[in-house]
Amino acid sequence: MSPEVPPSTRRALLRAGAGGLLGAAVAGCGFMPAKTPDAKDLAPPRARVDGDLVYFNWADYVDPSVFKGFEKEYGVKVVQSNFDSMEGMVAKLNAGNRYDVIFPSAKWAQRLARGGRLRRIDHSQITRAKDVFGAYPYFADPWYDPGSAHTVPFTAYKTGIGWRRDRLGDLSGSWRDLWNDAARGKVFLLDDRDEVLGMGALELGLDVSTGDSGDLDRITRLLAGLRPRLRGFSSDSYNNLLNGNALMTQAWSGDMAAMLNQAKDPSVFGFEAPKEGTPINSDCYAIPWNAPHPGTAMLFIDYMLRPENVKKNIEYIGYPMPVAGSEKVYAALVEPFPECLVTEADLKADLFFRNGSRTAEDARDTAWTHVKAG
Repeated sequence: MSPEVPPSTRRALLRAGAGGLLGAAVAGCGFMPAKTPDAKDLAPPRARVDGDLVYFNWADYVDPSVFKGFEKEYGVKVVQSNFDSMEGMVAKLNAGNRYDVIFPSAKWAQRLARGGRLRRIDHSQITRAKDVFGAYPYFADPWYDPGSAHTVPFTAYKTGIGWRRDRLGDLSGSWRDLWNDAARGKVFLLDDRDEVLGMGALELGLDVSTGDSGDLDRITRLLAGLRPRLRGFSSDSYNNLLNGNALMTQAWSGDMAAMLNQAKDPSVFGFEAPKEGTPINSDCYAIPWNAPHPGTAMLFIDYMLRPENVKKNIEYIGYPMPVAGSEKVYAALVEPFPECLVTEADLKADLFFRNGSRTAEDARDTAWTHVKAG
């Protein structure tokens, strides 16, 4: 029996649209380290105990027993801090806060690496590197970090629709299901700029990250017709379904999988990956350039990749981890929701959210403001 999963706060309150930070171009402008990193700051650290682990991540995103095991084995403490958005994470880094390991999503990992904010990672210092990069070719050379020079993948997930099967029956497998008259007034969208605009783009056959003003006008017009049908915007997907606030919600696959540990009868619920396309994302392990204990961070990454710890964490958070041998663990967890599975084909579908120019990001910010305002 999988351990009980706490309320899904790890991705709650995720928001895109933080003005200047979000408008930073992909070249990395907008990042302002306290000092300019030199070659030593960016060099790959050796895996060794060099102090306690200062950890910065979404809340409830690692099984507490894994932390305890790491502390006991290496004689260190894990000092935890949490963020509630990528913008919040970067703001803390820009303010000079120092962390040993952080967990950016793909597009933010690209920004941080290009901005000279991440240390390189020597794969030979990771005992089980082959279980990731050998088994998952996509992550050996991802678009956001060529050669995975600065990151190791932590999770992969997709965005789809969760719904109350007991109230709505079967759906059609399309993003248009969000307009279902039977769910009117009981529909939530994620409180997330990229996810909502991306959903509208996919429904219209547009690029998921489009920053074209004409495309965004079409998307906002489409979503204007959905807005009166919504209960609201919320990233607490599975609690809304469990407590009946929602009959249908845009949802991350991992949160829907985590819900299975809370639902008395999983057959009451469903999850679909719409046929028009479903956004894919990945969170990464990364070590900031100014990490006080980068050696301990390397040991932690290596520890997290051990099979027993991968299994514990998958069952705890509901998100798959791209590590060889873990596939059956996740498949068993999501047996009621098979569309939660993230395949190699999903990764190659190129539906990741990408960084745009400042003009494009500003246009997306404006479109999101219009959508939220109704």
